[in-house]
Amino acid sequence: MPTAGYRVPVVLVHGIRTSASMWRHQLEWLEAAGHPVVAVDLPGHGSRLGEPFTLDGALGAIDGAVDAVEGPVLLVGLSLGGYYAIAYAARNPDRVLGLVAAGSSFEPGGPGLAAYRWLARIIHRFPDRGLWLHTFLVRRMLPPAGVRDVLAGGVGLDVMDAGLAATGRLSPLADLRAFPGPVWLVNGAYDHFRLHQRRFLVAAQRGTLVTVPGAGHLVSLHRPHRFDTVLRRIITEIEADLDQNSPDSVSQPGR
Repeated sequence: MPTAGYRVPVVLVHGIRTSASMWRHQLEWLEAAGHPVVAVDLPGHGSRLGEPFTLDGALGAIDGAVDAVEGPVLLVGLSLGGYYAIAYAARNPDRVLGLVAAGSSFEPGGPGLAAYRWLARIIHRFPDRGLWLHTFLVRRMLPPAGVRDVLAGGVGLDVMDAGLAATGRLSPLADLRAFPGPVWLVNGAYDHFRLHQRRFLVAAQRGTLVTVPGAGHLVSLHRPHRFDTVLRRIITEIEADLDQNSPDSVSQPGR
């Protein structure tokens, strides 16, 4: 059980084509607040550029990060990272105190995923494999600090098709039904990946939906301070729940 001064460990999982560097803003304040925290690089991203992306490899990377902070943890994923965070939590409920799935409230599969993969293959045939287009869109969507953080870890140009194919094998609604812990679905108000958020909320056993005003898909980068506020509130709730369920919080006979 947690002792006095306990700080919830946190694992952060990035989106597709980005890397652990996208979490710089959150890493800084979490570390300053005393939380053990790791931002993981999934296969084919960041420090693991060139590695093949697989479902098992992605889940293994998250497992290694949980080991590194001596979980159980608050698991936070954005976009691609949100889907794999959901999958990991369902498979390892004893290692996850709570789950934050941001920008990942859309069922992956069917014609939508097929069209996305087709477009990714076309872009990958460009002479620069889509680097200019990716950089252009990042600069258009994000504030300057967010642009720097996204691009700092490099761009996973070769990961799109394999990453999308693997993600199509996931079953996030079934995984949410299987995970017994608290879940927060955090979506930007203008996020196109929140189309099925009501289905995701109903599937979660203990779900909460949080909408961040003025934010798009990359909510932690687009509105970092608002996202921080949400994350702080979630951590406070988890720590209060842990304290309430600690043996020291239960009155003993004769006391």
